[in-house]
Amino acid sequence: MHQRWPSRLWIVRHGESAGNVAAEAAHGASLARIDIAERDVDVPLSARGTHQADSVGRWFADQPKGARPEIVLASPYLRARQTADRIRAAGGLSPGAPASHIDERLRERELGILDRLTRTGVEQLHPEQAAMRRRLGKFYHRPPSGESWCDVILRLRSALDTVSLHYPERRVLIVAHQVVVLCLRYLIEDMTEAQILGIDAEGDVANCSVTEYALRPSGDGAGHLALDRYNFVAPITEGGATVTSEPDANVAAR
Repeated sequence: MHQRWPSRLWIVRHGESAGNVAAEAAHGASLARIDIAERDVDVPLSARGTHQADSVGRWFADQPKGARPEIVLASPYLRARQTADRIRAAGGLSPGAPASHIDERLRERELGILDRLTRTGVEQLHPEQAAMRRRLGKFYHRPPSGESWCDVILRLRSALDTVSLHYPERRVLIVAHQVVVLCLRYLIEDMTEAQILGIDAEGDVANCSVTEYALRPSGDGAGHLALDRYNFVAPITEGGATVTSEPDANVAAR
């Protein structure tokens, strides 16, 4: 039977960004708005985020050449592209790996009118949305002009179909965002709403943490992706970088 999955799949959240830093400051001060000038797509890595990305790149580089990623798919957001570029520059990819493929389906969740608002800001400026979110839950709540988790999952179903069509039995690295990491777990592991929200409630996905799947045999002969590790931060600490898990700058009410 034709194998449809990569032999190895890594999903890495981008390194700490300037937006993460601003979001942490706003939440800590109970401010309504997150103070950052750029569009979310243009927010760069912070200095600490570049160190994290370099550390993960060196961790990949320490793997045998035949075990490193050979295909890279990245969100179009600057912080994800910079993370992928720094992993490559550190020697973290297989020799001859092509340039990163930018895939808009891997972008951050869009929050529409709640963009750049903290939980305090949502409660103050859009109390009707705060109430609706409490009633529907974060999985199904779609802010005006924004996306629910389900909307993100719908586009990620398509992205996974592309991976299975073009990269079976290859080693694939995806560089994206916190919600994308969680929603890919939901899809790959065939989870329920309660299961993935339970994982989310346990803590944020750390910046530049590694989530890794390996191809395992299954009864139908097609194989399946099995989780080897989730939110793995040893590459960051071993590289001398600081582990951070700040919310993204557009995540209003996680």
